[in-house]
Amino acid sequence: MSDEHEAAGPQPEPIRFFGTTWVDHDGGYALRRAGVAVGALVAAAAGAFVLRFGYEGLAVAEVGNVVNMLVVVAFAVCSALAFRRTYEGFQRRPDPAADPAAEKSMRSILMIGFIGSLLAYFFRALREAPGEGLRREEYEEARTRYERRRTTRTGNPAARKKKRKS
Repeated sequence: MSDEHEAAGPQPEPIRFFGTTWVDHDGGYALRRAGVAVGALVAAAAGAFVLRFGYEGLAVAEVGNVVNMLVVVAFAVCSALAFRRTYEGFQRRPDPAADPAAEKSMRSILMIGFIGSLLAYFFRALREAPGEGLRREEYEEARTRYERRRTTRTGNPAARKKKRKS
């Protein structure tokens, strides 16, 4: 195939931190994946360290065991929900028919559970670029549809040679 032909077809969707290097795993793809994995893990550890200071602040304030337990449970539940939602987001697109109010209310839970989202990035980066599988599937499907449309035609009318009159 010529470069001209590939440029005319569907283009791959870039992924954050990877651009379109995920298509052919070139341009430092492996190094970027390692960087995303390490960066997400370091950020999650730093976030846990910051949360520890917050928890110690509650202990200094002597708010009681019930409040301490509620805070720990709230962060654990929010982190679990954020992990699940983030990890599933790498496998399928969000439902466009979903209730916008529910999506908006979920943002605060995702912010509270940021450690879960960072861990989802870490675990996904160990396997592939986060979101690569979904985008690769969509890209291959688009390429297949494009090729099918190109080959089922009887020919490109612009490319046909004109017959000479004798």
